Amino acid sequence: MDIAKQILIVGGGAGGIATATSLLKRDRSLDITIIEPSDDHYYQPGWTMVGAGIFSKEDTRRDTLSVWPSGVTRIKGEVEKFEPAKNLVKLSDGSSIKYETLVVACGLKLDWDSIEGLNEALGKNGVTSNYRYDLAPYTWKLVQEMKGKEAIFTQPAMPIKCAGAPQKAMYLSCDHWLRNNKLSDMNVSFCNAGPVLFGCAPYVPPLMEYVKKYGISLDFSHNLIKIDGENKIAWFKVSSENADPQVVEKKFDMIHVCPPQCAPDFIKSSPISNEAGWVDVNQETLQHTKFPNIFGIGDVTSTPNAKTAAAVRKQAPIVASNILSVLKGNNPTPKYDGYGSCPLTVEKGKIILAEFGYGGKVMPTFPWDSTKPRRMAWFLKKSILPTVYWSVMLKGREWLTGT
Repeated sequence: MDIAKQILIVGGGAGGIATATSLLKRDRSLDITIIEPSDDHYYQPGWTMVGAGIFSKEDTRRDTLSVWPSGVTRIKGEVEKFEPAKNLVKLSDGSSIKYETLVVACGLKLDWDSIEGLNEALGKNGVTSNYRYDLAPYTWKLVQEMKGKEAIFTQPAMPIKCAGAPQKAMYLSCDHWLRNNKLSDMNVSFCNAGPVLFGCAPYVPPLMEYVKKYGISLDFSHNLIKIDGENKIAWFKVSSENADPQVVEKKFDMIHVCPPQCAPDFIKSSPISNEAGWVDVNQETLQHTKFPNIFGIGDVTSTPNAKTAAAVRKQAPIVASNILSVLKGNNPTPKYDGYGSCPLTVEKGKIILAEFGYGGKVMPTFPWDSTKPRRMAWFLKKSILPTVYWSVMLKGREWLTGT
């Protein structure tokens, strides 16, 4: 038997809850249901700081029920199939849910299995990743106990969640090694599948100053394809313009891996995805390009912005406002400008607060040169943004969203 819902949200992470609370801020009478299987809710931007010994991992996790919006129904289940022509979502337990408006906020998939041997290697023999809650403390343990010479930090092809995160881990590790007189005896390499250090060009020169300071080797067009943890060997597929790709072997004492990322399987195979597998939305209104009663938010969408929590913070009130317009029979009005923020932790105590929108346009929130490393930005990342996440964004308080 089908259950009918006015507004159905798939995913109770940052995007799903922020959208729900933004909707309720505008109209408390709305019937909102969120499908969310997990009993854990994570502040994922904090995992970089866990990997540097600044936060404990417990600082970044809360029970899902403790952050759940009052007045919002929860269905603890997993979506298996979308039938948008019927306004229907099917769950893995066989039940079906009908909706008037659908919001897809289920995030992306960390594709650990796409690198041969990685799953077996993680968490031991110097193989780690800040992209997992349980592994970020191991990153800090490795950094503190580092006795070898070879440290590798990897980044896969875009898009990924927080494009600066692989670098953040590297810079904070190097800063610790520098302060403890270890760095001069080490070889640190950044193996990036892409062709550039950072996608927004104005931030590259200041980042290069830190690359030089730490003596980091930049290995572009290096895509991690296989890892042998026991023997501490990693293999990379190296591309070049005028030659066939080659596979190169690198030894490591520590390797921080950023996994390839893609849309969840149940999104890829659905009628609401584009050819690349992402939820196909208009990049300004976040309304689906084919089904006007469907909206997307966050990492799962096709929008060409940085996939960050700051982007979700900006998107939530836009999605909420546009949903209400559509429910009233009007066209969506508020437009998303592609804003995203990446606080690049270049050393302990200093951050380059990269803020930019569509087309790489620099969009600073504060009246300063955002390309310069600042202690105030570190304070913002360490002490202000976690509070903004838990007590502002998830509560529908739209600070610095422009709405």
